Amino acid sequence: MPQTPHIEKHFTAGETIRDIVIGMSDGLTVPFALAAGLSGAVSSTTIIITAGLAEIAAGSIAMGLGGYLAARSDAEHYASERLREEQEVKEKTEDEKAEVREVFTSYGLNETESAPIVEALSKRPEAWVDFMMRFELGLEKPDPKRALTSALTIAGSYVVGGLIPLSPYFFLSPASTALLFSVVATLIALLVFGYVKGRFTGAKPFRSALQTALIGGLAAAAAFLIARLISG
Repeated sequence: MPQTPHIEKHFTAGETIRDIVIGMSDGLTVPFALAAGLSGAVSSTTIIITAGLAEIAAGSIAMGLGGYLAARSDAEHYASERLREEQEVKEKTEDEKAEVREVFTSYGLNETESAPIVEALSKRPEAWVDFMMRFELGLEKPDPKRALTSALTIAGSYVVGGLIPLSPYFFLSPASTALLFSVVATLIALLVFGYVKGRFTGAKPFRSALQTALIGGLAAAAAFLIARLISG
């Protein structure tokens, strides 16, 4: 009897989603707080738009650079640890075999069961180092393009997020009126963003939407209050 082939579907874009979350969440809250704080101090939307765009440009560059440096640091850390493992496999072979046996023991295999696997693995130095990197150190080989991709993703997400709370100021005046629409637009954006994030990551979408809106709203409110205190 023919059987339906088993096809596994796993989410594999975790790093990209993480970068989008980092950029979008900051982009939604920081420019909103700046615009909201200025709304209480000035009535000209032109000044708010100019300051908001300047903040979005500076913030996206700073966030993107931070993402780039973090990814580069991960790659450099992986390279240095891999070099150390390669040296230990050559110079401390028996100790490394013992470490492999310990890994298999943690998965429930006894020494008799793990011995032939350890010996087979020790004859493949490249695979042996790969095994130690993943199962002893818990490190995955980073994508060589990860640093640039991370920087662009975070920066782009920040720009998109920042334009949402700022957009009402392009079309409405005075600033107090634009602020009301900015609050609504930011809240809706947080809800939609949280829902989509939940769908991609496997979390409950509505719960993710409410959590994102609550956390983002609290962060925006705190930043708004600080901005208002400073400005007025």
